[in-house]
Amino acid sequence: MTDELANPKRLAERSFQRRSEPGDLAGDESLLEQVRVKNQAAMAALFDRYGGMVYSVALRVLKDPASAEDVMQDVLFQLWQNPQAFVAQRGPLGAWLLVVTRNRAVDVLRRRKPSDSVDEVVLAAKENIALETERRTMMEKVRTALSRLSPEQQQSIEMAYFEGLSHSEIAEQTGEPLGTVKTRIRSALMSVRRAFQT
Repeated sequence: MTDELANPKRLAERSFQRRSEPGDLAGDESLLEQVRVKNQAAMAALFDRYGGMVYSVALRVLKDPASAEDVMQDVLFQLWQNPQAFVAQRGPLGAWLLVVTRNRAVDVLRRRKPSDSVDEVVLAAKENIALETERRTMMEKVRTALSRLSPEQQQSIEMAYFEGLSHSEIAEQTGEPLGTVKTRIRSALMSVRRAFQT
């Protein structure tokens, strides 16, 4: 493998220099066959074909050009390293790359830490005891309500509100029907709401 393809940064630079529209499915499969035997020209062609699209999706999610470029490099370099991860029977390469890119960008968002400087953080001089007591009371009610839910409801609530997954993503990960996931979350939220009415 040349230095160019061993270095994702250089691959990204190639993509920014020549962005082209995704090609036909037969062309994609032919190029992928060549990538599987480590044909660098075929990988460069796929990079030129899909780099712009992958970058755009990552940028839409992350709203940061540098992070979007990093995701683009990772996704397409992963395709170079492990082209067997793509299974043609499940759909076209472009659609697969879009899903992988979106998931990778969402993972980056979830890992981000606050970037505020310590000097810019404003601390309150006094703690509002009344508000803190009310907050703790509310949190205790939530904990109690959640502990009374079925294990399936607890899992669905945790995935939706603590992991930030959509209903469809929860259904996909748990293997449950989408309607079942929605019903569980809705009934769980009603139980929590009732806890605040008592």
